[in-house]
Amino acid sequence: MRRREFIALIGIWPLAARAERIARVGYLGLTSADSVQASRIEAFRGGLRRLGYVEGKNIEIEFRFAQGNSDRLPSLAAELINLHVDVLVTYATGVLAAHHMTTTTPIVMATFGDAVATGVVASLAKPGGNVTGSTFFSPELTAKRLELLKEVIPSLYRAGVLLIRDNEINSPSIELMGERAKALGVELEVFEARGPVDFDDAFARWSNGKIGAVVVGDHAFLVANSNVIAALAATHRLPSAGPLELAATGGLIAYGVDFPEMFRRAAVFVDKILRGANPGDIPVEQTTRIQMIVNSRTAKTIGIELPISLLLRADEVID
Repeated sequence: MRRREFIALIGIWPLAARAERIARVGYLGLTSADSVQASRIEAFRGGLRRLGYVEGKNIEIEFRFAQGNSDRLPSLAAELINLHVDVLVTYATGVLAAHHMTTTTPIVMATFGDAVATGVVASLAKPGGNVTGSTFFSPELTAKRLELLKEVIPSLYRAGVLLIRDNEINSPSIELMGERAKALGVELEVFEARGPVDFDDAFARWSNGKIGAVVVGDHAFLVANSNVIAALAATHRLPSAGPLELAATGGLIAYGVDFPEMFRRAAVFVDKILRGANPGDIPVEQTTRIQMIVNSRTAKTIGIELPISLLLRADEVID
């Protein structure tokens, strides 16, 4: 065998050997495999299939779900790490839990509110460490939702803000919303819920406190319970603005990112890592595609006339 051919064979052999090995991916979910989460999991699986991965043939996915109990996230992350997964995929506070549990196992953020502000990555261009994936500027989204509500209700002077407790993105979100609220002449009443068990209390308090509208954050628990939040807002006749899922389930305005697309994109990061890339060298992507959905049916139900300018800017109007 010629020397050049021998060297080429040495270079190809490890790739062939790796192709025969079944890659192991861990998936850490905050809620359960409900309808919202199921669509994102399918988007992730679809992204993998596009890249040539077939479950049971060249890739396996180990799932762990916290069932809405964020206290379980560290132990579930540890379970996946102890299984020696090649890469761990998670989102929202699952990223923080996994990041605190390991500095070696590669972590892909399917979605995360602001990876730089929370210290998960050093920068978008050079994340460093063992974390990469997709992020979005959650504080800006929540602040924009307040602006949209003020546009719809010019007389709005007090607004409720629904967040999930112990979420590290809350502080920058509240700070930015406070700045926008001051400029708009709106007072904020923030309610940091432990979970869905507190939603009734939040709306009861706002209903008695002359709150004129509600801004909903982007936490996975809030997205998974969009239908519950929308129903409570309708019961108390409160206009609401939140993630895209909120308008689809009866909320007034949705302004946010396409989460299923971000989960589909997570497969690209997984592929790069499985091919040998260092997650710390893979730039974090910040999604810039923002959508607005307006539910005119809800507006009629609660007696609000939507501005034509808002309807013309909307990507979708639900009649």
